[in-house]
This record gives sequence, C-alpha cells and structure tokens, in this order.
Amino acid sequence: MSFFVADNPEAQRYELTVEAERIGFVTYRMEPGVIALLHAEVHPAHERQGWGSRLVAAALDDARERRLKVRPVCPFVVAYIERHSDYRDLLV
Repeated sequence: MSFFVADNPEAQRYELTVEAERIGFVTYRMEPGVIALLHAEVHPAHERQGWGSRLVAAALDDARERRLKVRPVCPFVVAYIERHSDYRDLLV
C-alpha cells in the first residue's frame, strides 16, 4: 500500500495520504527554531492500523532534517516520543 506524508505549510499541518486518499494530519505551529505539534488525527476508518505512528514519525523526521526542536502538545505525539526514545533529543 503506497502512502506519503507531505508538509502543507499554508494549512500548518502534515498530511497523510494513502492510496490517493488523505486519511490523516497533524497540525503544528512554528516558533523560532521550534515546531509545536498540536493535534494528530486519523480518519476513524483507518485508526489502529499504525497510520498515526507513521504520520508522527514523518513529522518528527522532518523536524530533525530541518534542525528544529519539537514541542509536543498532542497526547498522541507525547506518547509516541515516550515509546521511541530516539526522538527525545528533539524535545525543547
């Protein structure tokens, strides 16, 4: 199954597309040198299939690539980082 995550800066969110259907997003707010990840959401028909984790991982990988620190506001993002310690160095 093909999927991709793209940054949509105009909407201030990362968007998850699976098989040409947008099924999720994570909203953010930019601050100098920091990205605050505010709210992650996956369409209910696609929940509990790992898509939220793929979405958050892509957002965190993009933050690392852009040399941004991360302020996780969304409880799902917080829990993801707690389970994946290799992202803790990104935290503000």
